[in-house]
Amino acid sequence: MAVARDLFYRHGIHSVGVELIAEAAQTNKMTLYRHFKSKDDLVVAYARELAGEGDAVWQRLVEAFPNAPQKRLDAWVDHVEQILTDSCERGCALANAAVELQPGHPARTVIEDYKRRKRDHLVKLFDDARYRNPDLLADEVFLLFEGARISIQCGGRGPASRVVRMLRDLLSSAERL
Repeated sequence: MAVARDLFYRHGIHSVGVELIAEAAQTNKMTLYRHFKSKDDLVVAYARELAGEGDAVWQRLVEAFPNAPQKRLDAWVDHVEQILTDSCERGCALANAAVELQPGHPARTVIEDYKRRKRDHLVKLFDDARYRNPDLLADEVFLLFEGARISIQCGGRGPASRVVRMLRDLLSSAERL
């Protein structure tokens, strides 16, 4: 999985075949097919693993700041900053995969469900932090963050380097209850 994950991220799902994955993992296709019935099953497992890591971020934030939504929010913005400054140059692995996959592909369902959960986490976080319009704010923040990750993939860090400041400005100016 680690090898497939690296290759899918660096080269894209369509351009990476099972043979290349097996070779890079120093195994053979038969071994790979013992673990995954098809490349599609491997892609689903890839998407699930990435989504699970994203879900774990939210869980860690809740555990670290169970009764402090503002601290949870500040920690999430710090996490966003880390992603936008330290991550690889190809942006969001799940968004990249979604672009390559046909509607109806089982991995696409995993990705779409994860992105919905991510937005829902933002709504809850903004509601807990007593923002007046948590749904609207979640949409704005979600689009800023997702757009920044796509921008990194398409043209470098330019505009994306300003997103954390934009997020902080947006959050500080948003109405609270």
